[in-house]
Amino acid sequence: MNERDGSEQASLYEASSAGGEQPAQAFRLRELWDRRQPMIGGWLSIPSTLSAEVMAATGFDWVCIDTQHGLIGYEAMTAMLQALDARGAPTFVRVPWNEPSSIQKALDAGADGVIVPMVGSAAEAEAAVRACRYPPLGYRSWGPVRASLRTPGYDPETANRGLLCVVMVETVEGVEHVDEIASTAGVDGILIGPWDLSLSSTHGVETPGDKESDLELIETVLAACERHGIVAGIASPTAAHLIRWAGMGFRFFQLSGDVPFLSGAARSTLAQARAGLRESAVVGEG
Repeated sequence: MNERDGSEQASLYEASSAGGEQPAQAFRLRELWDRRQPMIGGWLSIPSTLSAEVMAATGFDWVCIDTQHGLIGYEAMTAMLQALDARGAPTFVRVPWNEPSSIQKALDAGADGVIVPMVGSAAEAEAAVRACRYPPLGYRSWGPVRASLRTPGYDPETANRGLLCVVMVETVEGVEHVDEIASTAGVDGILIGPWDLSLSSTHGVETPGDKESDLELIETVLAACERHGIVAGIASPTAAHLIRWAGMGFRFFQLSGDVPFLSGAARSTLAQARAGLRESAVVGEG
């Protein structure tokens, strides 16, 4: 790289702090996290900026773009992050797997934090943390192309302090090692995937918490988070589940998602319409 190229690259990464012209988008999720209050998140599986805007406008505390099971590639993810920024929504990206490239690309694209699936040991938790953070806390490579544009004064130290690394415990192995995972420096929280947890435990995918064995595993993870002072979260298919988890002590919740919201509302409205037509036909015949 010649001197001119280096100067242009540096000015790109520092653009957000020059003159104070860019809005302060930085680390909104960290600010929310540190309040220690319940946080309800929306989940995006549809690769659409409009879907992202709709979910953000609904009023969720945070929104997650799911690149693991959602149908969302890198370019769509980046565009959705831009749409969520326009709405001021704190953002997670659930990465496809616990590997450095996808974690760092999500953060460079401007996510406030990542959710890393299928973490089953302290070593795996540490790998996720180190991929999220710059030296000396990790091995994240410098190149925050979009992140620097939305974050005034973006530098390695502020990024390390502001970004969130949440790992998912969703296997029996993960529960067995949950104390070591929860005590790993740099892990900000644990999100339970209750369906995969039941699949690992019973080889079935039952409604979360329906079986006593599932509930015991969930309570074990919650207790470990409380012992080590990190945030405990869980996926909630319904508001009733969320309220139940809150009563146990959870305060970080994924509430359903764009696909079940869309299909559920469509089925309900269609059923009401058909029922109304049948009633009208009966009344008309009379």
